[in-house]
Amino acid sequence: MKRKFSDRANWRRIISKTYSSHFCNDEHFQGLVTFYHIHELRNPLWKTYNNRKVCLADRDYVWTQHFPQGEDYVVTTMFNNEGKVVQWYIDICKAQGFTDQQVPWFDDMYLDIVVLPSGEIMLMDEDELQDALVQGDVTIKEAESAKQTADKLLQAIHAGQFPYFELSMDHYKQKYT
Repeated sequence: MKRKFSDRANWRRIISKTYSSHFCNDEHFQGLVTFYHIHELRNPLWKTYNNRKVCLADRDYVWTQHFPQGEDYVVTTMFNNEGKVVQWYIDICKAQGFTDQQVPWFDDMYLDIVVLPSGEIMLMDEDELQDALVQGDVTIKEAESAKQTADKLLQAIHAGQFPYFELSMDHYKQKYT
C-alpha cells in the first residue's frame, strides 16, 4: 500500500508550483480542499484512455483534491490552463491523515475511478488490487471494502448523485476567478 501526499513534494517533473489547502465545513462539503498550481514543469504528463491521449499536467494546470471527512476516497480534479476539467480521478483509500507539517495524505487502496468530461467512466487498477491481495499487502477484508467503496461511488456517478463534479468546479472558481 502506498501513502500519497497532496503536496507532491517529490514530484520531479515539477520545477515551480504553488500549493495551498483549506478546511471546508458547509452544507455541501465537510473536509479538506487542496490546490496544486503547476507553474513550470520539465515535460507535460499525458495519459491514454481508449486510444485517446489526454494531457493531465502542463504549465498553469491546477489539480484540486477533496479529502471528504470520514470517507474512504479522495477526489482529484485536474484543470487545464483554460480552467476546463481534464478529468476527475477518484482514489479509493484505506485512511486519510496529516503529516506533522499538516500536509494531507492518504493510503491508496489501488482501485481508482476516472471520469472524463465526455462522460466516460473507467474503473482502473483492479489487477493491482488483486496483486496486492496475493502478495499480502492488503487483507481480504480491505480488498472487499475497497471494492464496496468503488461500487458505491460508481452507483452515485451513474445516478447523477456524485457532488464532486460541481464542487470541484465551484472551489476552483472561488480560488481562481
